[in-house]
Formats: sequence, C-alpha cells, structure tokens
Amino acid sequence: MVREIARKYALQNAVLHGGVGDAKAVIGKILAEQPALRPKAREIIPEIEAVVREVNALDPETQRSELEAIAPELLERKEAKVSELPPLPGAEEGKVVLRLAPYPSGPLHIGNARAFLLNDEYAKRYRGRLILAFDDTIGSEAKPILPEAYDQIREGLDWAGIDVHDVVYKSDRIPLHYEWAEKLIATGNTYVCECPPERLQALRREKKACEHRLQEADESFAMWRAMLDGQYREGDAVLRLRTDIAHPNPAFRDRVLFRIAEREHPRVGTKYRVWPLLEFSWAVDDHLLGITHVIRGKDLVIEDMMEEAIWDTLRIERRPHFIHFGILRFKDVDLSKSQIRVGIAEGRLTGIDDPRAWTLQSLRRRGIRPPALRSFVLSFGLSLTDVEVPVESLYSENRKLIDKDANRYFFVPEPVTIEIQGLPHVGPLRVPLHPDFPGRGERILPVAEKVHVPREDYEKLRGKEVRLKDFCNVVLDRRAKFLSMENRDIPKIQWVAHGPNGHVVMPGGSESRGIAEPAVASLKVDDIVQFERFGFSRIDRVTKSEVHAYFAHR
Repeated sequence: MVREIARKYALQNAVLHGGVGDAKAVIGKILAEQPALRPKAREIIPEIEAVVREVNALDPETQRSELEAIAPELLERKEAKVSELPPLPGAEEGKVVLRLAPYPSGPLHIGNARAFLLNDEYAKRYRGRLILAFDDTIGSEAKPILPEAYDQIREGLDWAGIDVHDVVYKSDRIPLHYEWAEKLIATGNTYVCECPPERLQALRREKKACEHRLQEADESFAMWRAMLDGQYREGDAVLRLRTDIAHPNPAFRDRVLFRIAEREHPRVGTKYRVWPLLEFSWAVDDHLLGITHVIRGKDLVIEDMMEEAIWDTLRIERRPHFIHFGILRFKDVDLSKSQIRVGIAEGRLTGIDDPRAWTLQSLRRRGIRPPALRSFVLSFGLSLTDVEVPVESLYSENRKLIDKDANRYFFVPEPVTIEIQGLPHVGPLRVPLHPDFPGRGERILPVAEKVHVPREDYEKLRGKEVRLKDFCNVVLDRRAKFLSMENRDIPKIQWVAHGPNGHVVMPGGSESRGIAEPAVASLKVDDIVQFERFGFSRIDRVTKSEVHAYFAHR
C-alpha cells in the first residue's frame, strides 16, 4: 500500500515541479494524509525515497502519462496554474519551439527568471521544444564573455527545473551568419560605414544620411570582404542596414548588423574578427532553428523590428510570433552581472553564490526552492505592466513549501550565559521536531543550571519574567530566578545548555554567530530547518563542533 501511495504522490510532485519530485514533500504529504503511518515513519521513509528516485528517472512526458492513468485528479493544480497564462497565438501542441538566449557574461540572477520560466512553462504546456542558444557573439570590452559562465548558466537552469531540449552556440554559427550577410548585401539594402560613432549620432539626430549610404551593392560587398580580410581595424567600419533615415525612433535608423572585434573568444579564439549583432543573428537563427514564438521583455521591441526588417528585405515568410512581458523589478535588490564580477574580483563577494549576488546559485544556497520561484514568477502572467515587488513576496511562496518540512531547532546568536537559581532537578527534555507533525519524532534538549540566551533578548527583557521555551519560567538576569515549569503566557525565548558553534550567513553578507542545540550537529547538508524565533535556514556544512548555515528568510 505504501508504495502505491508514494508512487501517486511522487508522480504528482514531479509533474508539478518540472519533472523533479522532492522526497521530503512526498513524505510530508503521505504522513499528513495517512496518520496511521506515522508510527512506522522510520520504516517507510527509505521506501518512499526509493520511489521518488524511480519517478525522477522518468522523462516528464512519461511521468504525466502515468499520473493521468492512475490519478488524473492530481493534475488539477497544475492545469489551474498554467491556465492563468494566455494561449500562444497560432500554437499547436507538439509543434511549439521556443528559445532561451542568455549572454554568457555571468550566472543567471533572479531578474532573468521571468524570461526563462515563462518560456519553459509554455514549452511544457504545449509539449514543445525549448532551445538553449548561447548569445555568445563578442560584445563590448566592458561586458566580456566568461568561459565559466556557460556552465554557470546551465547549472542555474537545471536547478530551476528548466527542461532544455537542444543547446546551440552563436559562436559556432558565424559561417551561417556570413552567408546571410552576403545575401543581404546583394539586395543593395546594406552599406559599410566608416563614420565615427559621434558623427553618425549627430547625423541621426538631424535625420541625415552619411556619404557611405550611397554605396552600390558591389562596393559594399568589396568593403565587407575587406572587413573580413583584416584591412579594417576594430572600430574602423561596420555593416549597416538601410532603414528609414527619418524613422520616429532614432535608434532604428540604419542600425549596425556587423562590427569588428579583434579580442579573443573563449570558445573559438581568433577564428573570426567580424561579429554579428544580436538582432541580426536572431533574424538568421530564429528562422533556421524553426522558432515559432519569441517570448521576451518589452524592452526588446526594437529587436523585433530589426528581425522583421531583415526578413522583409530577404522575403522570408516563415516567422515566429513575438510575445512580450513587462519588466519585473525587486525593491532594494541590485541586479548586475558586471557588479557581481567586480565584487568577486575585489573580494567583497565570496563567489557567485554569495547571498548578495541574487544569482540562482545564491538562491539555492539559501534554501529557496525552485517551485517557489516558479510560482512567484508565473503569478504575474504575461502582463505588459512593469512591476516592482518586495522580495518578501518570493519568501512567502517559499515559506508555503518549506514550513511543513523544516524541523525546529534552537540557535542562540550572540549568546549571554545565565545561571538559573533554584532550578529543581530536571532531566533532558524531549521536544517534537515539528509542532504540527508530532509523529515525525523528537529531539533531545539537555538542561543545566547554566544556559545561554540571545543577547538581543537578554538586553530587551532583563529583569522581566520570561519562559525559556519548552523548559521553565525565570526572571531574566545573569543570575536568573527560577519561577515555575508550567507554560505561562509570558515572552518566550530560545536557549541552549551546550552544543556546536553556529555560523549563519545572512542575506546582507554578515555572519550571525552563536551556539546551536546538540541535535543540530546530526543534520545533513541541504537540510532546511527553522531556527526558532530566528528564521528558516539551509544547512551548508556540519561537523560535531560546528554548523554553518545560510539564512533563507523568516
């Protein structure tokens, strides 16, 4: 019976969370709905974990099909969430092809989440394909491609539950881009411009063309070949597309298609010196890769216009639909890949998983669960309205997922030692690991006349009656007066008699140090716990004498 129930809920959990079920969530659901199994928890947990591993080994389509066969009612929550997103125009099930296009200048951060989760959700909804296409054409010197960023991006997507079906690199496709460039040059709608950027900007403002715009196709082609052959240096010439020189948007007037960059590329070295700009490369690749829908921020509308202009010039008929969404901003959160890079180089950040970086790696290390991030992002749908939200909104979604799984423990930051005067003999206390799930088990709290309490509580409540939670009532002071054992309605504070040293890295990068209760030393890396009256934290490292954790949220 246990195996059948576990299979059903493991399938549901996997389908709801991108194909990867969470064993703790499945165990919690089974024990909550089948109270008779709680006394046997230690016996059945290994069997449930084995079932979850079996289910996670299946591909998402098989998971969904099996769940539909044995418990179709459990799919309702997933469908309800997805139905909040509007249908894609012209989308056919099994034929939708979407793409993610990260520039590998660093890891993905929380600000990128809306784009990749919307694309992934629609790919799953239509049983389509999602292509990860690294936009690794050489950019500016201020924004270099980092070799390690390719793996960092893949790592972040994997953690977030993004199902990537194919991976391509723009740097491998440059010969295709050159072919299309020469087709475009042959139409007579391009020219090689030698104007300095300052002169061109001044002409744009005045809606005037430069002399290079009068080139015939043969002259443009010869100058293009000169760019490829090294007769021009970086910054000396660019290939431009002729658009309306009086277009209402000055940025759209004769935009650059290719420029020269003589820096070494981390994947292809110095093989190429002429590089396409992103909108040109996407006009090529969106067509050749069979992309059916491009879902991206509304700030990239000019890229749509450029792709359309190139397709119009080359008479390309098969084109993707463009769908846009508004910008999602977080209050009091600074998101910048370049700042992350500089911060690490200067030693202000410990790495890409520093909590101040707000990368997906940092969210994982803090104990944010991927389904929480997904639920949070998808709650905004495809609205074109720009939204600024407090990060607490994400924490709220995460709290819903981890509260039931996180066992409770004491951690005393900045401890102050007190001695309880008049304490009667009391043996070790047995306290539930979770107040809502007593069948989960208990932890042992050693007691003594000398215990440690948080400095903040000591300074705020000194001289007042307080309850040492789950223990006794005292008048708080260095020499505290014992009052009674009953649970009275007075302020409660955590305490420990002894235990491992605790180090909790906080979101601002500081470290809260103190003493944890002895049971904390038996925790495992990646366990999510709630340090009572302190907050939820993820265990990062554990020894018998020390525990290191990352604070998630309260």
